[in-house]
Amino acid sequence: MSLPKESREEAIKRLNDSASALEARTARPEHSAAGHAAASQAWRILADLFGGVFVGVAAGFLVDRFFGTAPVGIIGGVLLGFAVSIWMARLTANRLMAQAKLEGEPPSVPFDEDEED
Repeated sequence: MSLPKESREEAIKRLNDSASALEARTARPEHSAAGHAAASQAWRILADLFGGVFVGVAAGFLVDRFFGTAPVGIIGGVLLGFAVSIWMARLTANRLMAQAKLEGEPPSVPFDEDEED
């Protein structure tokens, strides 16, 4: 059984249609900036948490160094830094929630199928 003869232009058009259909089936959806903004906000809160503790440790070390209160300054600095970092993270989270309420519901971020196990 032989295939019907088709002109070169018809073959190219059929090939382009097939390529377009394949591209439409395999194209990844465009990700919005909402996912990047959420990651940025999460990193900001994490930096607040770690930064407060590190500043508290440094302040406690300096207190121990200048006043000769060996473990008390660092322990107090860690506790104070932890409390301040929780307070700062809470302020940041509250500000972000208030901002999200004003902007309305963000568009959903589609999952990336390539990252599945």
